Amino acid sequence: MGNKAYKYAGADVISKVFSQEGYCNFKCSYPKDFNDPYELFLTIDYNQEPGVLAYYHETIGKLPQLATTCFSKSPDVIPMWAHYAHNHQGVVIEVDEEILSEFLPEVRFGDIDYLDEPDESILEVLQRAHATCKARHVYFLQNAVFSAAYYTKNTCWSYEEEKRLVVAPEDCIELNELLLIQLPTECITALIVGHQSTSNTKESIKDLSKKLECSYYEMHIGRSNPVPYFSNDEKATYTFNGSSIARNIKNCRSCNEPIHETNNLCPWCSIEHTHKTEAAIRNPMRMMDNIGMLERYYREANEIGRGVKK
Repeated sequence: MGNKAYKYAGADVISKVFSQEGYCNFKCSYPKDFNDPYELFLTIDYNQEPGVLAYYHETIGKLPQLATTCFSKSPDVIPMWAHYAHNHQGVVIEVDEEILSEFLPEVRFGDIDYLDEPDESILEVLQRAHATCKARHVYFLQNAVFSAAYYTKNTCWSYEEEKRLVVAPEDCIELNELLLIQLPTECITALIVGHQSTSNTKESIKDLSKKLECSYYEMHIGRSNPVPYFSNDEKATYTFNGSSIARNIKNCRSCNEPIHETNNLCPWCSIEHTHKTEAAIRNPMRMMDNIGMLERYYREANEIGRGVKK
């Protein structure tokens, strides 16, 4: 299979996404409605001579408003789970780009480039077009500005690892005042529920995955690794390897969290009773508490920290 794209969604909208047999509906927006009002500032630096800026406006005109829906390149982005999947209670939908392109060969699926400043190469194209007034240079400028407008964002958004599907408005449908792109369910290869999903959500998504004949995963937050992992119905575990969700070779025999091949237990499950006992013996705070000095110690230490003089 090809590259994967991941759509984060709340559990309450999944029934709407799959409301039509054989299709999934994803909400689209136009550039004028994007949530980053400064995206178009990444085309060129607008601090130009009036004549150059006027030529830019004349040759570019208004940005073509194409329908755009956003995905992530990864299913384990914690802020995305928090913001777009209702604080880990929602669902991530995995889309196979290769299968999608077979059904919709005209779609434009591109990764977002994250920048702090406009691309200087576009300004060079503008200056060349302004100097020569040749049609081919204006054509190159228009293409460069279109790409920057649709496929660049400020680096403060880089955590999203975003990619965008761009289609013509006529390829969408309008339903309940929403602009939707309909994708065939054959391109859906997995459904992932968040680690705080309710039992009802898990059961309904599990049933939906069987209907769609795609994989079903549950996301987990482990104790030993800051990267989430996933499991299926058979308790096999998986992690995202940068391009796909891949099976783990070995798990902790106690908690089932993925571990290194050389271990049998994760670091936390490796703690034995003797380790806990020794840690308690070596804990100076426990010693002071046992002789009634802990409260006084914290009070005096806090006074020192605040610069309180005796």
